[in-house]
Amino acid sequence: MAWRTNLACLIKAGGRRWFPVPEYSSLPPVLNNTCSVRKSTAPEKRVASVAACDTDGKEPRNALDRLFSLEQQASILQVLNTASDKELEAFRLLRGRKSVNIVEHRKKFGPFQRRRKKSQEKWLLRKFIKPGVEQERLKAVKSIVSIVFGTRRIAWAHLDRRPTVLDWQQTECWKLTNKTYPTSFYLEEISSVISKIPKADLYILEKSGLSIQNTSLLPILLHFLITEAMLYALLNKTFAEDGQHRVLSINRNAVGKHFDLMIGDTRTSGRELVKQFLSESVLKERPRVFFPQDLLVQYRQKVVKSSYRIEELYDSLLQAVAFYELVFGKDSELKC
Repeated sequence: MAWRTNLACLIKAGGRRWFPVPEYSSLPPVLNNTCSVRKSTAPEKRVASVAACDTDGKEPRNALDRLFSLEQQASILQVLNTASDKELEAFRLLRGRKSVNIVEHRKKFGPFQRRRKKSQEKWLLRKFIKPGVEQERLKAVKSIVSIVFGTRRIAWAHLDRRPTVLDWQQTECWKLTNKTYPTSFYLEEISSVISKIPKADLYILEKSGLSIQNTSLLPILLHFLITEAMLYALLNKTFAEDGQHRVLSINRNAVGKHFDLMIGDTRTSGRELVKQFLSESVLKERPRVFFPQDLLVQYRQKVVKSSYRIEELYDSLLQAVAFYELVFGKDSELKC
């Protein structure tokens, strides 16, 4: 990989670590101007001055967040984690021993990672997981059941903190038609499903992104709202006693964005990603998801050989993994 030597600049974040930033043509002009600051301008002062200008009170942001988008920060980390010492020397301030130190540190401790501050973690949890639950309580969770329902079936995935799949299945329920079902029908169907769902510390429901403004989808939206309300009520029985939420929801598109499954506003199938998780469980020492060896073949046949897409089943697993990664971080070592 060759890096452009005449269009590079460095930003010193927090006085601790240097981040090389290639000046790609896609960067906005303000970033290109930042890269071309004269030598006499101290990076620390520029960072401090930018920090003082942020008074919007919105998403918690540090100096690096104000200067670069998440995509640009990812490019910085890619350079640090993939470039050789010779390639790093293309950056003026990484010449000599610095480039060697970066490579040696990478070999000894693994790739560089951007750490989120606690304030940022809390902001992410408040944004994607509803209703709000104390972060300390979330991090004390030992297992969750992720539940996804559609117009024909309900699927769930029971995962511990490792995360290991403890149970993963679906059941056929109703077949949505133009007919309006009475509340008693939903109560009977959902009560039957809940009797099969394992016990867990938290239950995570998928929050549909359907808009009420689309009148053609109103019957489906009504079906989803009734199902969600029934699941909340039946799984959250102790809320009146202790005031503790045991049923949370996470937006469907938030999970899609977490796994890069979005094309515009449309979420694509997670089938290939689930197949990848199954393969990694065998091939990697530390896969993203652990599957019990005695059930691995059964799960793989269900996903690979199914003659139709079982999206609820795929999505229940992805939702559980996304929840843990949002709470603990993708590369965290979780101890049960």
